[in-house]
Amino acid sequence: MHRKLKSIKLSLPLPFRSLFNMEKRKLKDKDEALLLQHPVVLFLILVLGFVIMDPLQIGPLGGHEFKPVKHSIAPYNKVMERWPKDNLSRLGLGKLEFEDEVFGPESLEFDALGRGPYTGLADGRVVRWMGPDVGWETFALVCAKGNESTTYKQWKHEKRCGRPLGLRFDKVTGNLYIADAYYGLLVVGPEGGLATPLSSQDVEGNPILFANDLDIHTNGSVFFTDTSKRYNRVDHFLILLEGESTGRLLRYDPPTKTTYVVLDGLAFPNGVQLSQDQTFLLFTETTNCRLTKYWLEGPKSGTVELVADLPGFPDNVRMNEKGQFWVAIDCCRTPAQEILSHNPWLRSVYFRLPIGMNYLARLMGMKMYTLISLFDDKGEILEVLEDRKGEVMKLVSEVRESKGKLWIGTVAHNHIATIPYP
Repeated sequence: MHRKLKSIKLSLPLPFRSLFNMEKRKLKDKDEALLLQHPVVLFLILVLGFVIMDPLQIGPLGGHEFKPVKHSIAPYNKVMERWPKDNLSRLGLGKLEFEDEVFGPESLEFDALGRGPYTGLADGRVVRWMGPDVGWETFALVCAKGNESTTYKQWKHEKRCGRPLGLRFDKVTGNLYIADAYYGLLVVGPEGGLATPLSSQDVEGNPILFANDLDIHTNGSVFFTDTSKRYNRVDHFLILLEGESTGRLLRYDPPTKTTYVVLDGLAFPNGVQLSQDQTFLLFTETTNCRLTKYWLEGPKSGTVELVADLPGFPDNVRMNEKGQFWVAIDCCRTPAQEILSHNPWLRSVYFRLPIGMNYLARLMGMKMYTLISLFDDKGEILEVLEDRKGEVMKLVSEVRESKGKLWIGTVAHNHIATIPYP
């Protein structure tokens, strides 16, 4: 209507334009009066404006620039139909260990002497369990000004002194390699102490913004994940909500002290694990809920292939002595989540609502519980353990099979869980 009026105005002789402007103002006043006569419409417009702006920053975006994109994820029904159920919820029978003694023990490691577990904490320390008589001791620090705070709000300050995530011992040297979310790749000797930085940027000078997990090849190369080139760990939820895929799989070469890009364009690359014969490695993509294989040797060298689509959001992957792979999965996908993943515009509106993330997740039917799954090297599911009620583990980050137990880490809580296995 207004476009037509504008074209009419331009075609009128100059003396008639003032008369036209008067009529246009009357039309505008009429529209405003119409809005005032329908307060419900006005109220809805104001609410929509409030929602879009979220001036109090109540919603999960928190004032961040938000650029949601469509991302690739397997159909929900297809994945859930083939996924085995643990009707006994056996993971819920696990035992909580070291409650309030550790906070955020994401990765668990044991040294060549069987001591441990070693784990990285939210305060920047790597600690080691020395038995009930001694308890936990600080083994390594990411930075010299480390502290011993394990408050649940530590994540607000973790950038100050690092956040060690993935841990791996070099079986030959006894050195412990650390993937730190803020300091990149580091290493510390068998006796512990202050870790030495190895890599905080790639060969082209691009910073490593979110080092996450790692594994060590027998030739000394260290493969590790950099989860995003846009967001660090504090803002990791935005990686998931946007669906952005700027993550990378990297390789650190000790002789040249250079970090090379192996794969780029990954959607929240997370855990990484070399195979027993080291012909391939597995890595998880949390956003796309999948486990992927990257071939290092053989006719498929340099190529990737899908191993499994998962029912939830995977974190680390670890191999047992049989060459099988445990994957830690936070649950779970829902039909509503799938709709959002395929419609960026809908996410742009939904996650701008002035509602906390916990409530938005519930509205999508998501519940806080975990499952762990064991795969063979071909991607066949060998075992599934669930904690459907979230009684023991509401969030799980890693599963380590050792000493007749499954040791289960969690990046967000104040304990480690164990369950006898097999």
